[in-house]
Amino acid sequence: MAIALLVSPSLRAADTPSATLEWDLRLRHEQVDDSGFARDADATTARLRAGLRLVPAAGWTILLEGEGVAGGGTYNSGANGKSAFPTVLDPTGAELNQAWIGWKNERGGITLGRQRIALDNQRWVGNVGWRQNEQTFDALALSVKPVAGLTASYYWLDKVHRVAGDNARNPLARERNLDTHLLNLAWKHGSQQVAGYAYLHEDRDVASASTATYGLRWTGSLGKGGQGFGWSAELARQVDYARNPANFAHDYWLLEPTWTQGKTTLRAGWEHLGGNGITAVQSPLATLHAFNGWDDQFGTTPVKGLDDRYLGAGGKFGSGKLDGKLSWALAWHDYRSDVGGMHYGSEWNASLGFPLPGGLGGLVKLADFRADGFSRDNTKLWLQVEWRGSKAVAQ
Repeated sequence: MAIALLVSPSLRAADTPSATLEWDLRLRHEQVDDSGFARDADATTARLRAGLRLVPAAGWTILLEGEGVAGGGTYNSGANGKSAFPTVLDPTGAELNQAWIGWKNERGGITLGRQRIALDNQRWVGNVGWRQNEQTFDALALSVKPVAGLTASYYWLDKVHRVAGDNARNPLARERNLDTHLLNLAWKHGSQQVAGYAYLHEDRDVASASTATYGLRWTGSLGKGGQGFGWSAELARQVDYARNPANFAHDYWLLEPTWTQGKTTLRAGWEHLGGNGITAVQSPLATLHAFNGWDDQFGTTPVKGLDDRYLGAGGKFGSGKLDGKLSWALAWHDYRSDVGGMHYGSEWNASLGFPLPGGLGGLVKLADFRADGFSRDNTKLWLQVEWRGSKAVAQ
């Protein structure tokens, strides 16, 4: 019924078919100083993601995309067996990244195959774009726009291909078999958007990872042109689901007011992931690097839960030809448990992005975690150059 609703109003003769070559080449050096290891990790990796996007008829798209990572250094990639060094989860190898066929018009769309999925701010489902090997899903995606401003989306996930790659020593780190249903209803009006969701995640390989998460997210701003006061607010409840042997119910919330003046945005935040000392809120399909600090200390939420209270600032700067082309970010996090009164530690993050000749983009990024009652002191430094582009090859 959904396919008929979307396709039947606008089936028509094909426009001129076209084909476009797309690429994303990224060279990165990552250094990790972990106090739990005698030696630092140094990883230099190059990632090439290249795809062919075909538009055979009006509304239809086919994407075939591969991904390869090469490099070396003294680091534990999760696949190379160098366990005497800190982990840098960028293993070498090549694999199929995306292969899907899709159709869309102004009323919605359908996509079937291996694809990138990033919902809202990617707290629950994302593509983990920071890592060299992207996370993608074998999935069916369906979206419908019944009225202006309202979008209903449904996803069925059959398998997740994880960032550790096909050669990871732990088979469960390579991919997981799923039977996951994601429902998202988003309404946008002016500068505000409200999204309600139900994410029913069943992990057929690891039953204890199966959860149902129900929530509401509200974002917006009061000023014109993105200036002045803005906010993000989210509230969710996560419970055990499917064959999960545990019995739990945990709360999640996020409060993040912002103030934008010119090209600079200031923010304060409080993100809460509930825990009871046995289980805690988890988001195994998320883009976790974007949350709770860039040092990635909390890829798995501690069983006592996590309170992340943070301050941050960022924006654009530059003059002349570089006006608005330089970007910066600075943030400080304070981490505490939900129960037990434990102070986990604190963290500083900083980054500087800048353009380079030939359409390249450069990035310097730093994360420094100071442990208190959790993990160990850890510092990470990244130096990165990236080149993205596309070129029509047939029309």
